[in-house]
Amino acid sequence: MSQTPLTSTKDEFLARCIPVLQEVKDMTTGTEVEQWLNSKYGVESELYKDLSRLITLGLKEGWVADVEVGGPRYRRAQLVVPSAETFFFSITGVLMDSTDNSQNNPEDSFRGGYHLHPYGEINLVVPLNEGAALAGPNGWCYGGWTAPAPGSHHFPEVKGGAVVSLTFLPAGRIAFDIKPPSH
Repeated sequence: MSQTPLTSTKDEFLARCIPVLQEVKDMTTGTEVEQWLNSKYGVESELYKDLSRLITLGLKEGWVADVEVGGPRYRRAQLVVPSAETFFFSITGVLMDSTDNSQNNPEDSFRGGYHLHPYGEINLVVPLNEGAALAGPNGWCYGGWTAPAPGSHHFPEVKGGAVVSLTFLPAGRIAFDIKPPSH
């Protein structure tokens, strides 16, 4: 009797990401790429729905955003390191939850660690509750994609509850040793 190999949720997730990474590997992030991603793979697409399902399962299984950065409401995990298989993108899962935070930001938002995207970034935004959103370069994203341009820098910010952001980084590049602008 032959055995059918079992595929983990994480393996299935990665297999679903590879075709998208192949499509975006030579694109420069920014508004045009963000609009293209939301047009082709927006919240009503089969890909978005499937990745959202896998991310939600991965969160329950403990492999998405399992390392606390700033307590249980701000966690992340590097899911994939850059490799030829991923067209030299890394993939990081980030959970941010603005519920009952004490930062006193406008709209009761929660801000994470300030950082720079030397080569840009692509984010798949999965709200975990209705009304939750991630701040993107073109406004609040209530589900779908954001694509900050190369050289952009910001505090990641959520409002309205919990969001998981899958962060696709060209060459895995992100810099946390940058100071935010003074107000």
